[in-house]
Order: sequence, then structure tokens, then C-alpha cells
Amino acid sequence: MQNPNEIKLFEEKKVRTLWSEDKEEWYFSIIDVIAVLTESVDANAYWRKLKQRLKVEGNETVTNCHGLKMQAADGKMRLADVATTEQLFRLIQSIPSPKAEPFKLWLAQIANERLNEMQDPELTIDRALEQYLNLGYSENWINQRLKTVEIRKELTDEWKRLGLKEGQQFASLTDIITKTWSGKTTKEYKTLKGLKKENLRDNMTNTELILNMLAEASTKDISQAVNPKNFIESATVAKRGGTIAGNARKALEEQTGKKVVTNLNAKTFLEDKKKLL
Repeated sequence: MQNPNEIKLFEEKKVRTLWSEDKEEWYFSIIDVIAVLTESVDANAYWRKLKQRLKVEGNETVTNCHGLKMQAADGKMRLADVATTEQLFRLIQSIPSPKAEPFKLWLAQIANERLNEMQDPELTIDRALEQYLNLGYSENWINQRLKTVEIRKELTDEWKRLGLKEGQQFASLTDIITKTWSGKTTKEYKTLKGLKKENLRDNMTNTELILNMLAEASTKDISQAVNPKNFIESATVAKRGGTIAGNARKALEEQTGKKVVTNLNAKTFLEDKKKLL
């Protein structure tokens, strides 16, 4: 499974989704879909009754639906009933709603977009570019942000080559890089910016993004040069890569008299931008 969960919007209402790399298909939160179609005050209760009725009727779709962990409203990962696109099409037939047909078209579009992106990765970048523009980010910032995705991918590919484990080891190495160049752990950095579950990179300024890229690119290049044998040696490499960007940060701060790492986040600098318009 690919994490974190993605959020899709249907008529400005959120639908949590999860893409399975193994099965190459989307999983949708059934509760979210019911909330969209029925506008029920208690989508969970609606789903419990519907599930019970469909089981009595011998509906195999309900039997085949299963649970996956998705991010809940409180930010925690909780088990949620999910369905594939095909299963949702069948479930929707049992939910009387004037939104059923437009929702089916939306589902088909989501599935088609993903298949197209798999065949042409540039489409993924185009979609991300459009989303950032719609949020109000500048083209210059967007170009930097998209570049960070490429740099990050090169670094994680290097870690995979070394046999390091995704999850805890990747997170620990990232924390070392971040702490070394910025002076703060990832958690401390997010706290400074007033973030909780938001993406840290989406809330960095241009300069922060550039230095973060320098740290990750340097770590990748050093790793390829010295070929660390284990996690401990990779941690040392991560610190060396972060130090290069950290020294650049300190030099810049000395020249400008301003801190590079600040509490500015997307909400504040996008609001400031709107005030200037």
C-alpha cells in the first residue's frame, strides 16, 4: 500500500482513498462515500444498517469489502471499511441518491487518471502543479517543490539499494538530515510552524526548500561515493549531507542577519500574498 492516504474531492466533499501498488487499484472509504451520497447525519449508522440488509440478501460485495487503516478526523490512523472502484459501483446501486450517477462518473475519472499517470509519469507532475496553483502558491515555489520530489525519490532509491527498511529507518535518517541542516528535528520543525498532520515541505519557504534539497542531494551523493554497509554507517552519511546544507544556512544567516528556519507556513504566507493582491 502507498501511504499516506490521499484525499479526493467530490463536490468539495472529502473522500479518503488509498492506492494499492500491488493490486494497482484504488480503495475508497465507504463511510465517506455514504456521507457524500446520502448527506446522512450519521454515515456510520447508515452503513451498519445497509451492510446488515445486504448480508441478509446474500450480497457478495459486502462480504468482499474489508478494512484498511486510514487517517481519521483526529489525525490518527484507524481501521475503516473500504471498497474498490468495482465494489463501489455495486454498492451505489443500493443507495438511493440523486448524486449516484455523477458520483459514478467521478469514480471512473479517478480510476482513468491513475491509469494514465502510470503510463505517463509527467501527468502526475502536471496534476500536482495544477493543485498547487489552485491553492495560490507561486510558480517559482511550485517549481522548487516539485524538484524536491525528484531529489527525495533519488535519495530513497539509494537507501533501498542499500537494503535499508522503509518506515522507521527512512524516518530516522530523514530526522538526522533535517536536524543537522536546520537545527530542529522534523517534529520540532513542524511544531515551530504550527503544523500537525500537514506536510512539512508544503509549508517551507523557497530558501528552506532549497537547503533541504541540498541536504538530501548531498546525502545521496556521499552515500553513492562511500557505499555505507549498514544503517549506522548510513546515519553518519546523513549527518555529513545535512552538515553541508547546515553550513550554507549559517553562512546565509550571517550575511542577511535573518533566520532561515521560521514559523512561516503555507497558511500565513498564502494569506500575506492575497493581501498584496
